[in-house]
Order: sequence, then structure tokens, then C-alpha cells
Amino acid sequence: MPLTLTLDPYGEQLVAQHLRSGLYQSPEEVVTHALESLLQRHDLSPTQTKKTVEEAIAHIRQSRKGTTLDGIKIKDLIQAGRKLTE
Repeated sequence: MPLTLTLDPYGEQLVAQHLRSGLYQSPEEVVTHALESLLQRHDLSPTQTKKTVEEAIAHIRQSRKGTTLDGIKIKDLIQAGRKLTE
């Protein structure tokens, strides 16, 4: 089913810039590539959207490793918060 998009001036500039690069032949090709990039960036590819509960938990645990807030590991902040509520 065809979809019509209206871009703001900045979006139009981005599409025009990519077309001038010669890597894309049409605005549709630019938009399709952008959407595919978003899928990869946000782990939303069709093969990754259907995870088991165990896979999802493992993914969350892996993504939390090394996550910091102002240099403090989130894990340490959680533990400190738990101590405050005891």
C-alpha cells in the first residue's frame, strides 16, 4: 500500500543531500535505507523482535553491564538505594 510522506524543509534538505551524493537513485530509496538503519540501530529487525523471555532477560542484563550515571554504575546506585530503604 503506497504511503505519502510530507517532509519539513530540513527533511527535504537531507533527502536532497543524499540524492546528490549519488548513492541513492530516488527519495524512496533514501527513506527505505533510513528506515532499515533505524531497525538495526534499535534492534527491531524482524528476526530479533520475537525473543523468548530468557533471551529478553539476557539482553537486558547484557545491556546494563557498564551503564553509568555520572561515572557511577547503575548497579551500584540500585544497591545504595536498597540500603537506604532498609
